[in-house]
Amino acid sequence: MIQGTIAIVGRPNVGKSTFFNRLIGQRKSIVDDTPGVTRDRIYGEVEWLTKTYRIIDTGGIQIEDQPFAQEINMQVDIAIEEADVIVFLVSCKEGVMTDDIAIAKKLQKSGKPIVLVVNKVDNEKLRLDAYEFYALGLQDPFCVSSAHGIGLGDVLDEITRVMPEKKLSPYEGMTSFCVIGRPNVGKSSLVNAILKEDRVIVSNVEGTTRDAIDTPFTYDGQEYMIIDTAGIRKKGKIYENIEKYSILRALSAIDRSNVVLFLIDGSLGIREQDKHVAGLAHEAGKGVIIVYNKWDTVEKDEKTMAKIEKEIRAQFVYLDYAPIAFVSALTHQKVNQLLPLINQVHENCSLRIQTNVLNDVILDAQMMNPAKPHNGKQLKIYYSSQVSVEPPTFVLFVNDPELLHFSYKRYIENKIREAFGFEGTPIHIIARKKS
Repeated sequence: MIQGTIAIVGRPNVGKSTFFNRLIGQRKSIVDDTPGVTRDRIYGEVEWLTKTYRIIDTGGIQIEDQPFAQEINMQVDIAIEEADVIVFLVSCKEGVMTDDIAIAKKLQKSGKPIVLVVNKVDNEKLRLDAYEFYALGLQDPFCVSSAHGIGLGDVLDEITRVMPEKKLSPYEGMTSFCVIGRPNVGKSSLVNAILKEDRVIVSNVEGTTRDAIDTPFTYDGQEYMIIDTAGIRKKGKIYENIEKYSILRALSAIDRSNVVLFLIDGSLGIREQDKHVAGLAHEAGKGVIIVYNKWDTVEKDEKTMAKIEKEIRAQFVYLDYAPIAFVSALTHQKVNQLLPLINQVHENCSLRIQTNVLNDVILDAQMMNPAKPHNGKQLKIYYSSQVSVEPPTFVLFVNDPELLHFSYKRYIENKIREAFGFEGTPIHIIARKKS
């Protein structure tokens, strides 16, 4: 679960992308010495002291009228708005710049906790030079070298210290679900169809819904929270500046949901961007229902549904656990089937299996199909236990975790699903060496 959001801000070429990559442990952000190379925010996750934070890499704030300056400034404004803690990165080798002073004033107005990080401190002399950053009027600076991975732990300790406490979910006792998808696939129309009233603006203009909109409602005595989100655009097709921020809002909506309705536009069929959108829900470990919308626009016969379902399974192999619903938000066709399906998926996400029953299934699976030896070693699963729900997570205690090949892990997952269902929810399987 995400415990907070961190935004890295600062002028161009101070090492924000290198700092970001160090924290998330992979080269996800472009690293280049050309100022302003990072133009779109990039998102990742960092784990520290049992907590998980979402981290945002931003384009550099440019005070002068340089190319992309306005766009980058707007990205940082939204990053500041969305962040719980702001990491203000400056460069020790260049010292305090006029832009640093202007940025510091901009950040102080936000009222958010600010962690001042002086980057490129590669030796003791530079560490002494870092004292000049007290002139920015912020708290004690933290000296780091992102290139060499020095000092990052202290920064993460400080982030954890100043991170606001995560508030209890306002949706306790409710089943919360969000609606995600590319722009103009009918998300707002589906929300209206479920609510049976026009609480959300519906328009054929792509990107009408800018923010996530939470709406509580009751159906058959059960309380729900439905979250509509802005459409998620492909980066190369983002023209309106404000569209650039929809992915973060969608990620936030997914975080607040028990179940995700992933919409496909039946009038256009599956698009490449659909795979990216669906991947957000899968990676978050949420229950997923694939909703093939605009079913009324599809020319069909008795074989059409089976053909489309086969195509969906082929295109979204990683969502093979997700049920598929064919609906029309416009005509309300089969929309009434969604809430019972949401209830079932939420129940499956929260399902706990007794340890003795789980171990019987794992033992039978091993006897029916033992793992193939690797380098002369044979995988042995001694016992297993379910350690959490939403998503259901199982730990296998084995002789050597390296021997649990992906294909055999998949086989174990399939056997668990055969025995207990778990339709609509991903399953996490973790191998640990038996102590």
